[in-house]
Amino acid sequence: MAASDKNRSYWRKNLQYLAILLGIWFVTSYLFSIVFVEQLDKIQIGGLRLGFFFAQQGSIWIFVMLIFIYAWLMNRLDKEYQQKHDDVEDSE
Repeated sequence: MAASDKNRSYWRKNLQYLAILLGIWFVTSYLFSIVFVEQLDKIQIGGLRLGFFFAQQGSIWIFVMLIFIYAWLMNRLDKEYQQKHDDVEDSE
């Protein structure tokens, strides 16, 4: 595979990961915390209403988890495409 094709494939996969993870973040931070809060408040976990939990802490916790998931996915993607900082030096 040519270097430019490999780079395009790498960035396409990276953007797919970003779109999925940002979609999850949007659903949990906006939809669960604002739009569906009344429906989620009917569900209680540990004495807390679920809508309240997402509005106060849940979306933040999920965002932090998504950061770690993104780092893990990118490490895996880097190994798959063997991306290294040495590639930049080789092209100069």
